[in-house]
Amino acid sequence: MRILKSKVRTSQNASRNIIILPFNTALFTSSRNTKPFKPEEARNIVESLQKPAVFCNMVSDWPARQWDVQRLSEILDGKPIEFRIGRRKLNKVPQFETQCEYVKATLEEFLVWVHGGSNVLPEQFSNFPRAQYWAYADYKYIARLLEDKAELFQDLMWSDFGFPGRDGRDSTLWIGSEGASTPCHLDCYGCNLVLQVQGRKRWHLFPPEDTSFLYPTRIPYEESSVFSKVNVVNPDVKMFPQFGRAKPHIVTLHPGQVLFVPRHWWHYVESLDPISVSMNSWIELAEDDEARVSEALTRTAVYALKSAENLADAGSWLNPTEVNIMSHETNLRYLNLAVQACNSKRSSSNSPKKRKRESSKVFPASERDPVGDESAIPFGPHLLPVGTAHAGSGGSGCVSCDSEQCEGPLDGDDVELTHCRGRTGLNGGSEDGLTTDDLLECLVHPDVIRLATRILLDRQSSR
Repeated sequence: MRILKSKVRTSQNASRNIIILPFNTALFTSSRNTKPFKPEEARNIVESLQKPAVFCNMVSDWPARQWDVQRLSEILDGKPIEFRIGRRKLNKVPQFETQCEYVKATLEEFLVWVHGGSNVLPEQFSNFPRAQYWAYADYKYIARLLEDKAELFQDLMWSDFGFPGRDGRDSTLWIGSEGASTPCHLDCYGCNLVLQVQGRKRWHLFPPEDTSFLYPTRIPYEESSVFSKVNVVNPDVKMFPQFGRAKPHIVTLHPGQVLFVPRHWWHYVESLDPISVSMNSWIELAEDDEARVSEALTRTAVYALKSAENLADAGSWLNPTEVNIMSHETNLRYLNLAVQACNSKRSSSNSPKKRKRESSKVFPASERDPVGDESAIPFGPHLLPVGTAHAGSGGSGCVSCDSEQCEGPLDGDDVELTHCRGRTGLNGGSEDGLTTDDLLECLVHPDVIRLATRILLDRQSSR
């Protein structure tokens, strides 16, 4: 759930992957303020589409479109926020958040650091020359950040996408300098809508079926996030040979565009401009009930094994976003509650006819799109599909729109436990011995957790 270096792209790769959509002036006779999709149409797309896509011309009237870093500086009025500091160097291993520095600073100080030059550095950034470091105020819950300015929550109008009542209270803010990034990961819950406000971000996305090729790991541990051990923009192909089989979808998101990230799609995000501002909202899905059981099971296993070492030494394996270390009793209680809640919902909706009736109420037969069939999705100048590229090639699989109304151009279950080898433990694993991290990488691998979750649910439901 979170979010560097741009790979050099050859003109040959770029030209091979860019798809130029033809411009049709007849499509743009209506008012610029007219949204291309009604809320129920946008929601139908979000809940039907199985691949990432970009919405254009949906947010021009949102007040949050004016939330660039200067406006946010005025809104926060000197309130300090935490920035994650990372190095610009391009290594073959991911720069996990546990390996970053952290400072608290105001947005005014951040702006001075970005624009002031190497001789003018605020005290908080004095040890981090901009040429060598990037800064990222990431994963900031707007509800907490603006708790004393609740009227501003209405500036984010996710109801336009068919989710009434969803606004800034259900959103997260990201502010980064050029090169800021988040390691490649997947979010265990829901799907994602991302609004780009200022600057550009390049998204590298991978479908769920590529999970084994991305060598998933739960170390560093973060609830609801599975990280990849691969630096997807500079992969170590000797250490991770299966990565070459992955199918990246790459897109550059411009201000005013909204990216849809489907459930369980991996993503690595990098900021391309001096300053980037974006906001997102995670949309809950029915499948999340079982996912919550899986996450509770994962957390119980991680803390149980790590407590055998030393929970006090959490800096190397616990992501900084995880502020509380829970006891085994607390984790078991959460696991039981998750299992009970999931089985309760399963038992109340175990009739296929009932599920079909409920689905028809939400999406009439003429509007529903069968799973895996995208023929009914209205791709065009207002909804752009994200194309594919070759893994590790640096090429850009992308889409582009020539429309003057489009708010910016775009760039473009087999179980393979090949990564469960006792050679890559983050805490000193080697060819000669297994570490706790090596055990965790296998025991809480998504395929293992998925199987264990189903066994737990079936066992409890039969009692």
